[in-house]
Amino acid sequence: MSALLCLVAAALFSYVLVYYSVFRGARCSSSVKLNGKTAIVTGSNTGIGRATALDLAKRGARVILACRSKASAEAAAFHIRRESGNNQVLFMHLDLASFQSVRCFAETFLRTEPRLDILINNAGVMGPGHTADGFCVAFGVNHLGHFLLTNLLLEKLQQCGPSRVVTVAALLHRCGSADFPLLAPKRDLVSGQSTWHNVRAYCNSKLFNVLFTRELANRLEGTSVTCYSLHPGVVHTELGRSMSLWLQLLMIPFAKAFFLDPEGGSQTTLYCALQEGIEPLSGRYFANCALQQVGAKGRDDALAKKLWERRKCWDAPGSLSQCNGSHDGALHDRLHRFMFLSAGTWFGSFCTKRWTDVLVAVKVCHTYGSYYGTNMVQVQSLMRTCLRH
Repeated sequence: MSALLCLVAAALFSYVLVYYSVFRGARCSSSVKLNGKTAIVTGSNTGIGRATALDLAKRGARVILACRSKASAEAAAFHIRRESGNNQVLFMHLDLASFQSVRCFAETFLRTEPRLDILINNAGVMGPGHTADGFCVAFGVNHLGHFLLTNLLLEKLQQCGPSRVVTVAALLHRCGSADFPLLAPKRDLVSGQSTWHNVRAYCNSKLFNVLFTRELANRLEGTSVTCYSLHPGVVHTELGRSMSLWLQLLMIPFAKAFFLDPEGGSQTTLYCALQEGIEPLSGRYFANCALQQVGAKGRDDALAKKLWERRKCWDAPGSLSQCNGSHDGALHDRLHRFMFLSAGTWFGSFCTKRWTDVLVAVKVCHTYGSYYGTNMVQVQSLMRTCLRH
């Protein structure tokens, strides 16, 4: 009997030792109030995002819950308003798996909200499938969607500075890699759809978040916007909801025993968003409410810059045009461009072939063409067409 008691005591001691030394995280001690400030938290209908939004609301911030599911987000908003006593908590639809949805969210936000002080790129998924634009779902949601969102809101952040961009990465970024041939639409970051492949794709997306934050800090140097990436800790959330049922059931006991709850997992996010005096550390990586060293790949500035330039080819971050009018996609957008270009061409051919008239036609075409994303190559082609008439 005494041996059994000793065994139980040893097991309990080991559990406490492991939990408090490895899994239990530090707490954000900042007492900053956020009255008059506005924050966006992606994926804030559940888990770490919801806990983060609740804390910001308690501090007096106007909090935008940027989520895909309307029902769960509105339920979360109701809960946060009741818990915080802050009625300035509202839902705006955002599906990070669709570039068009990201652009529409940004346009709606910029049209209706006068300021933005904190952007928290929190949403994350792990599982099979592709986004609406053909990218691996982990790459598209965890990284590309946030990259586009941040770029579309960057001007507003600069106008309202000092402001911050906080992007949730993970310790698993150390296991990630950047394979450029695989970073293309209709291709996975890694081949296959097994659980192991999904985990690898998740690791890669988190590495990209670290590199994105690093390059963003370089580009924002000298401005009033600072940015940080972080590891939230080992947290029991709905991240693995797309994983197989047997694997989820296998993880539940271990998660309940050792993993942080969402409130504990939100502490480093809150630290990066609120802690005073960390502005000189813009672009750096945090964990357990403290500065941490990233893996070697996460310190590669050349790779970070190369990834930035490659991403610009995929998502055209500066364009909001897909939300204008009744666009249904790229084909509809090209039809609009063609319509305006054709109108300019006919206007030029209808004129008396004087240089002034041709230039007017080009100006008309350029004005409308630029609005719909037409580039100068198309305008020059139009000019040659006009001159031939």
